[in-house]
Order: sequence, then C-alpha cells, then structure tokens
Amino acid sequence: MNQFGDRIKEFREQQGLLQKYVANKLDIDTPMLSKIERGERPGRKELIPLFAKLFQVPEEELLSLWLAGKVYKMLENEKTALQAMQVAEEEIKSKAKRKKK
Repeated sequence: MNQFGDRIKEFREQQGLLQKYVANKLDIDTPMLSKIERGERPGRKELIPLFAKLFQVPEEELLSLWLAGKVYKMLENEKTALQAMQVAEEEIKSKAKRKKK
C-alpha cells in the first residue's frame, strides 16, 4: 500500500516539478523524497502541510492517506485486522459524538 507516495508523485508530475525542487522546498534530500514516493518511507507527519501548500491540495486528503498507510503497516499481517479496524472505527465515532455535545 502506497497511496500517499503515489499521490505525492502524481501531484509532483502533474505540476511538472522535479524531485530535487520539491525536496529542496521541503528541506529534505532527494533520495528521501524518492523513498516516500516509492512507499519505502512514510515521511514525517510534519511534511504533510508543506506538501499540501506546495501542491495546493487539501491537507486533509494527504493526512488521510498518510494515516491510512501507517494503520495498514501496523495491521497488515494481523489475522484480526478488519475486526480491530471496526472496533477502532466505532471508538472514533463514539468519541466524535461526545465532542459534539
């Protein structure tokens, strides 16, 4: 699963930007950006607002993909991964309802 890296690469290519340029704007080295795009490294969460600003895309979209990758990596080899995801989803929904009150 590399939806975050794929999306970053897609945005970069759509805008005709070189990896070197993007890496420089994010204050990371080009090999690190390449690893993020290939899904070999998730990248730091702090980079997400920078990516969003650079590519002029919603930060929430990138954050969702980044988080999904982290969750997938944690659960990919677990037999009860889907059950755990359902429990977590219910907990998140319940917490959101309590916050609205």
